This record gives sequence, structure tokens and C-alpha cells, in this order.
Amino acid sequence: MPISVLLVDDEPLVRAGLRAILEAQPDITVTGEASDGAAVLPLVRRLRPDVVAMDVRMPLLDGIEATRAVLRTVAEPPKILVVTTFENDEYVYDALRAGADGFLLKRAAPAQIVQAVRTVAAGDSLLFPAALRRLAASRGNERARAAMERAALTPREADVLRLMTRGMSNPEIARSLLLGTETVKSHVSAVLAKLGARDRTQAVIAAYESGFVTPG
Repeated sequence: MPISVLLVDDEPLVRAGLRAILEAQPDITVTGEASDGAAVLPLVRRLRPDVVAMDVRMPLLDGIEATRAVLRTVAEPPKILVVTTFENDEYVYDALRAGADGFLLKRAAPAQIVQAVRTVAAGDSLLFPAALRRLAASRGNERARAAMERAALTPREADVLRLMTRGMSNPEIARSLLLGTETVKSHVSAVLAKLGARDRTQAVIAAYESGFVTPG
């Protein structure tokens, strides 16, 4: 089945460029477009896309609030890929913290754009750039540290989380730890459950905010 994508950006040229890049792929189809976050929720309900490529800054409703609306009200929400101009934008971090699954730079090469869509559609997280890792660490607080302590990760789960923060996929983690892929999947599921994280991206944010890992 092709990956269905909803494009959300207030710049028509950006939407046109993304559509041309994505629809050139045999496994991706663009099912709709919107020029503001306010239109996202009804379109998601009607079109049921697998991925929403969403601009973070829009005039009426920004990508952060649109992300929250979708995740709060849609039973099986799509993956949300934030589209941004600057990788160190605090809006991007806030969108990821709100539940977005990854982010995409508008200046990214076509191959990177396609790979980002495929990655989040598959349920994997995208590697955080150094700027976002530092931002997450700077927002660390006692609540995040206490939540990590309560999670009481096993040594193996801790190893898996450290590799998740490096953007590794399950097969890559399996090779690194000399484990089976299914075993790694079980560990990842346990980490997410213990941290109360919706997905891998949320777990990575928790790891940095709690000081479990540090930038560098």
C-alpha cells in the first residue's frame, strides 16, 4: 500500500515542491493539501493520511496546536512530520514535544525528504540534530528526572534507549547489541510504556530532558 501524505503549508510553492518530489515515488501518494493548521483536523478525519507534512509556523493555527488537536481527538492519528526552515527553531522542539514524530528542513534534498516520510511512516524516529539535543537538555527539569527514575529501566532497556537517541532503527540496535530484532522490538515497547511515551521521538525527548543522555 502506498504511503498517503497530507501537505500543510501556507506557501503554495512549498506545497507544490513537496508534492512533485513525493509523487515521483511509486510508494508515496499526496492525498490532500491545506494552507493552514486550522484545516488539518477535518482533512485528517476525511482523508485518513498516513503522514502529515506540516509547516510549524502558519498564520491562523500553527503546527504545534494543529498537532495537539490531531493527537487529542483522532483515535488512530497519522504520523506528523514538521516542516521547518531552521533546525534550531524552538517551535520545532515544541511541536516534537507536543507529539510530532520528526521534522524536515525545507531546504532538504529530495532524497532526504522522501526518506523522512518513509521513516516516520514506518514508526521510526529521525535523528535529532545537535541543536535540538542541546535545546532538549537545556529544558531539563526535576519532573523529567523523577519520571525517568520511576521508569526503572532495566540495564538492557537503558542500552536500547541510548541507541534510540542516536536515531538507530530496530535492526541497527539489534546488530549493535547482538540481539534479535524481535527482542529489540520488545525492549523498545517496554521503554515506551515505562516512560509513558507515545513513540520513539517522545522517548528521545524524555532521555535528554531527564539528563539520561547528554548532548555530544
